[in-house]
Amino acid sequence: MSETNLIHTIASRENLVRILDNLKEGIIAHDLQRRIFFFNAEAERITGYRRQDVLGRDCHAVFEAPFCGRRCSFCDGVPNAIGGFAYPLNITTKQGEVRRIEFRATMMRDEQGDFVGVLAALSDVTELRELQRRSTETNRFANIIGGDSMMRGLYQQIIDVAQYDFPVHLFGETGTGKELVAAAIHNESRRAGAPFVPINCGALPEGLIESELFGHVKGAFSGAIRDKKGRFELADGGTVFLDEVAEMPKPLQVKLLRVLQEGTLEKLGGERTISVSVRVISATNKDLRKEVQRNAFREDLFYRLNVIPIHIPALRERATDIALLANHFLRHAAERNHRTAPVIAESAISLLMDYAWPGNVRELQNAMQFAVVHCSSGIITPHDLPIELRGFKGAPVRLERSRKLDVQAVREALRKTGGNKARTARALGVGRATLYRFLEEHAELNPQE
Repeated sequence: MSETNLIHTIASRENLVRILDNLKEGIIAHDLQRRIFFFNAEAERITGYRRQDVLGRDCHAVFEAPFCGRRCSFCDGVPNAIGGFAYPLNITTKQGEVRRIEFRATMMRDEQGDFVGVLAALSDVTELRELQRRSTETNRFANIIGGDSMMRGLYQQIIDVAQYDFPVHLFGETGTGKELVAAAIHNESRRAGAPFVPINCGALPEGLIESELFGHVKGAFSGAIRDKKGRFELADGGTVFLDEVAEMPKPLQVKLLRVLQEGTLEKLGGERTISVSVRVISATNKDLRKEVQRNAFREDLFYRLNVIPIHIPALRERATDIALLANHFLRHAAERNHRTAPVIAESAISLLMDYAWPGNVRELQNAMQFAVVHCSSGIITPHDLPIELRGFKGAPVRLERSRKLDVQAVREALRKTGGNKARTARALGVGRATLYRFLEEHAELNPQE
């Protein structure tokens, strides 16, 4: 067969459909009016929709929302053009199942070079991602570092709650990474691609916090020389993260309650009601129930925010992640300053694992930055650590959850400590003798000497 005949054969509609139906990627194509004109077999499998149910229909109507979430280029009319882009995306199938896909899209042009539609390719990575999450080798999720079983449980909670628009309340000690968790929930949701707007309620001056949250109109107060959008309006379509929400003044708590109940707000000094679609994630290091009891926080707002509570574990509760995090921060600090990352001596690791870390992950990051500056040999020793660590004389960290040993926890701790039994015992919160007896009873766990 000549090359010309081969090209004509491939280009025939029946053969082209046959080729595309045998791809391992889902293929969806629509025109400038969002009408779907191609939908291959793998797209049927991934989405659960049949070809005959979608062809010729508006993709927003078919999927009951923009298929590519808040990143859709066609939500506000026909764009002039789109560049090629790729990102992960969670979709809901026709059967209601949530699937994770890798999404790639590019524009299509006709023979004259005019923009005529969009071609999207979908790769289903749901099972692969689940295997990675379940693996004991999982040490990272989104931008969160941690391989401890408590952290893997947190990763699953993030995935679960991201699929719904219900308010989430994060609680945990200072420095545990609540904003990272909030951002991960946003990025796992259908709102990914829309704004993620963090607001530190404790850092805003009381006289300006209402304007910052809800905006103001020109002339609302001295210095208001123009209309200004508030953080909630800027976050329309996305997520607002209210950090230190317990510090919000009570008069503003009423306005926040209205946003949660009705999805509307009024700017300071304004009379027009503005509708916003935002998901609210709140966080605090205080006990909100106690704040309600002492009349510092509205009870009705507490129940609105605390629909899905998530606890962020303290660093001392996941001591097996300390070395992992320390090395991550060392690499990051070294890269930022164009230097080679130092290594941590065993004696320094032992000190890090014995310390209680009241400032949690943020304190550990600061300690590693301190160590990078003070280390002169390429090896971080106890002498290079902050004085509060070097002078720490308290008892080693004890994890209440680990007093009763189990095979999985011990195996994980041995792996993370490189088989060092002394460090493993400290991480698990037990004495060496206890660990040795357990290892004698479970010979398969003994690291090779």
